[in-house]
Amino acid sequence: MNAPASQPLLAIRGLRAAYGNIEALKGVDLDVAKGEIVALIGANGAGKSTLMMTVFGRPRASGGEIIYDGVDITDTPTHHIAQLRIAQSPEGRRIFPRMSVAENLRMGADAAGKPQGAQSDDLDRVLTLFPRLKERMRQRGGTLSGGEQQMLAIGRALMSRPRLLMLDEPSLGLAPLIARQIFDAIRTLNEQDGLTVLIVEQNANHALKLAHRGYVMVNGLITLSGTGADLLERPEIRAAYLEGGRH
Repeated sequence: MNAPASQPLLAIRGLRAAYGNIEALKGVDLDVAKGEIVALIGANGAGKSTLMMTVFGRPRASGGEIIYDGVDITDTPTHHIAQLRIAQSPEGRRIFPRMSVAENLRMGADAAGKPQGAQSDDLDRVLTLFPRLKERMRQRGGTLSGGEQQMLAIGRALMSRPRLLMLDEPSLGLAPLIARQIFDAIRTLNEQDGLTVLIVEQNANHALKLAHRGYVMVNGLITLSGTGADLLERPEIRAAYLEGGRH
């Protein structure tokens, strides 16, 4: 893996967010350095997905700061955040089922404000990374398999040529072989392109093996952090997430 730079590309400080009267994030601190893969693990309902969505402004932060490349983006509108070369592949994929694969990919570039003439290199990169999509460019997204839809969701995010890619549960519901292909693609993007990645993942074993560093979230708070290798060796992590735990 590439060695990450010391300056955080994403710095989250004291972040709070709520749904009505329910506080989902209770003062989260988290850093993602340039060129780094960071994994965020925790049980269902811990606040992991909320953290990613709050970076994009949905929901809005009720406290704390989100600093991206040295700039406070806490109150930046969502459509402007997409133009800062931050891309997200959300939980559940959320592709456009009636659009073709090609149209879905084009939407990723359009959301970032990229002209069509500047999209060909990015499209070639996506289709090299996920050759199965090349065979299905005219096929409707909703007719793809689960693994193919996940490839499409990540490919759509990559079409914006992001500096920071945020992935929410990329292996959820996938067969082990397909999940391994997804993780291999993430590793390739990091090692060859230097892409910075923040990944929320139910498969703690794969995520921590992939990541330079990891964080553990419990009830809206970060309770542990360390290198991926160190967290894998901690007995409480193994008991909760690797040896019959929920994740």
